[in-house]
Amino acid sequence: MFRLLAPLLLLLATCSHALVLVPATAHASRAGAITMKHPEYFTRVARAEAGRPRLCVFRSNNHIYGQVIDDSQGTVLVTASTLEEESKDQPTKNCDAAGVVGKRLAERAVAKGIEKVFFDRNGRPYHGRIKALADGARDGGLSF
Repeated sequence: MFRLLAPLLLLLATCSHALVLVPATAHASRAGAITMKHPEYFTRVARAEAGRPRLCVFRSNNHIYGQVIDDSQGTVLVTASTLEEESKDQPTKNCDAAGVVGKRLAERAVAKGIEKVFFDRNGRPYHGRIKALADGARDGGLSF
């Protein structure tokens, strides 16, 4: 009996006291989810198809990391972070360190022939260390 009803409706329990009925066509695959985890996925794909790599920034409490990613091929082109040997002696939690990482990332990208990127702040506000890394990358020669 359940096999007959499964194509018509997909029953999802969002919490213990509420049930939501969703049409079966919304279920993409057995392992897939109904909604995208990151809603900006399609924007990233469209920009990757336009030929611009993505400068993705990740900030932890102690360090900051930057990567230039080509989403059309799924490869990382250039990386820089405060964990590298060049920045072992300096403090890693401040805006100055983020600016140095941005400049180092831009120098490596320009050496590989990358001049235009789009900035992915990874959901963080454009403020503080994220902004300092972006300014450092612009000073180093990247445009976004």
